[in-house]
Amino acid sequence: TPHSGVVKRRSKSQSYRRSIRTCFGVASGLSLTPALTARRMNICRKAPRSQNITEKVKPEHLALLVKTEWQLSYVTPLYQFRHTQLKTYARQLSAFIAAEKQQGLAVEVGGLQNTFKVSFSVLQGLAETNDDPETVLIQVQSKPMFARQEDPPKTVWSGWLSCINGNPEYLQSLPKDFTCLPLFCSKGAEGLSSLVKSWLQRTFDCCFGPLDINQTTLQWLAALWTNCHMETNIQKLKMIWTLPVVPPLQVTYTVDSDDALELWRSTRESSAEKSRGAEDEVCIDFSEVTRFMQGLMSHFYRHFRVDLSAGELNQVSSALGSAKLNGKIKQISDQHLQPAHRMCPPENAHL
Repeated sequence: TPHSGVVKRRSKSQSYRRSIRTCFGVASGLSLTPALTARRMNICRKAPRSQNITEKVKPEHLALLVKTEWQLSYVTPLYQFRHTQLKTYARQLSAFIAAEKQQGLAVEVGGLQNTFKVSFSVLQGLAETNDDPETVLIQVQSKPMFARQEDPPKTVWSGWLSCINGNPEYLQSLPKDFTCLPLFCSKGAEGLSSLVKSWLQRTFDCCFGPLDINQTTLQWLAALWTNCHMETNIQKLKMIWTLPVVPPLQVTYTVDSDDALELWRSTRESSAEKSRGAEDEVCIDFSEVTRFMQGLMSHFYRHFRVDLSAGELNQVSSALGSAKLNGKIKQISDQHLQPAHRMCPPENAHL
């Protein structure tokens, strides 16, 4: 209680925003943690398994998600968002973008906005639990300035809001007027991204923030993608480091997939000296990830006398996907689409 004896009550929306923001922190986190407001380091996670996601997701929807580099952001719960009102949201956002592009001139909702056309749609099949809200895709289409009248509009911006395998305890604790879609992926002009975020913030009383990917996340991805090679050919494991010299030195380290898997297996076998149960066999410990990365860096040092541990890991890629330190991720293979969203871990959570 303040010394003045006056207690200011926070609104529910501010309380949930602060709870989510504390949960995300400033670093990356697409994985799950049981805590609602505390940062927690996941030291163990289940190995992803290949699955035929095309049985649940329409091919045309799947084509929109894979082989595209997405910029990641986090979103606090949306207030009074309804999946049944997507057509209304599309008209409102279209009018908002048109008005902003025309420097504040009044634009009637539902009128002719020939410059930009917005569509909202549901991507069914990505939700893994009954508590997960369905993923929502937003697309902005526009015609080039000198396009003919019969030319179809082109998609100039895309984004989607998603919650995959969310924390059930948190999702069930939200009031019914709040919808939790904490992962926001976007591609396109930064100006349009800012306009879409601004409209979502004004309409649903939510907040956005960058979802950066840190070096720990990239190390997890390197190990987990290598582990996937037992089911799906990852072709090669490629890592890019930046070393702190003048001028900065960029090192590209490419490892054959079979060699990476052999090192990974030996790392796991050395840690299997302790007793493992059936559940532990499918779990990967972060200490194994650390030893795997140390093995890769030691091999590089023996050949080139360059200590990669002195630098910064900026990017990891394979035939399954790629991830960059600036918060951009690309999913190339649809066989590990859902697990890949849970790979990006572990310090802070997406719910």
